[in-house]
Amino acid sequence: MSQIREQLNLFWIAVAFFTRIPVPASVEFSQASLNRASRYFPAVGWLTGVLCAAALWLFMQVFPQDVAVVLSIAVSLLLTGCFHEDGLADSSDGMGGGWTREQKLSIMKDSRIGTYGAAALWVSLTLKFVVLSQLINPVFALLIAHPLSRVIPTVLIAVMTYVSDADTSKAKPLAETGSRSDTAIAVLTGGLALLVVADALAVLTLLVVLIVLGFAAYVFLQRQLGGFTGDALGAVQQVGELSIYLSLLALSGVAL
Repeated sequence: MSQIREQLNLFWIAVAFFTRIPVPASVEFSQASLNRASRYFPAVGWLTGVLCAAALWLFMQVFPQDVAVVLSIAVSLLLTGCFHEDGLADSSDGMGGGWTREQKLSIMKDSRIGTYGAAALWVSLTLKFVVLSQLINPVFALLIAHPLSRVIPTVLIAVMTYVSDADTSKAKPLAETGSRSDTAIAVLTGGLALLVVADALAVLTLLVVLIVLGFAAYVFLQRQLGGFTGDALGAVQQVGELSIYLSLLALSGVAL
């Protein structure tokens, strides 16, 4: 029973960190538990995915698909507190405005949004709207994209070094390190989304997209920053989510 209680505590820590969903007051926080809670990052994706997919389905019963998509995106932003979108904006400002590693990290800590960040947010939100509005089954897309897109950041935590100053960083990651068991649990939890994809070509395509994106993110962040930051992980999640939507759209006339 104590093991179950401990795992529930880790899950609620992840929920509290990544969403605005209320958690029990009995949840116990510590740096060690924060590191271990990374295993439930994709599980939080399942939670937000189910809620956003349900919201989209309900909205589509009343409104045209494009209107329902905008409303579901708003629900997603409210659920997560724009947590990953903030990481995308800060990372874009840092990578676009900084010349050295130190400059990039300094810009990413600035709470003000710049031109690169604003442009990245506009492109990201617009692309989500356009692609989800075009998909035959956008509810399904939301359901699998949320957990799958959170697998790559969890893997990066395990294989890369946290490079930001934890005391001054504006966006501290859930975990600064990750064990093999934590990573394995996260990969399996997020990977369950592939089981609901009926077509083999779609499963293979999504696997290839995730592997390529994960490798590209590792190489890019290693060259630019020498490791990862909380903002960088948020940006990777957003790019991963968009990549999944685009892959499903590309496959819509072939496999789905």
